[in-house]
Amino acid sequence: MLKREGDVLMLEGPVTFETVPALVGAAEEHLSQGARTVDFGRVTEIDSAAVALALEWLRQAARHNVSLRLENLPSSMNNLAELYGVSEFLYPAPR
Repeated sequence: MLKREGDVLMLEGPVTFETVPALVGAAEEHLSQGARTVDFGRVTEIDSAAVALALEWLRQAARHNVSLRLENLPSSMNNLAELYGVSEFLYPAPR
């Protein structure tokens, strides 16, 4: 489930192969209307689909010329991102 609180999108519950298809397009409208952060702090379960979802949302943000921040990523998601060699996309270097 995705809820918006100001410019923050709060992601809640499991983010898995079963739930990601419904979430893929859920953020795009919010991104075009000013959402700038996705908070994973309330996520209860992830698998590799969560990494793919985060990357897709970053692509969507780029299409809207939005700098999107991902916050409170679960440690298991960090591990998967490192394993797949995409952690630099989830954690860009500070400018």
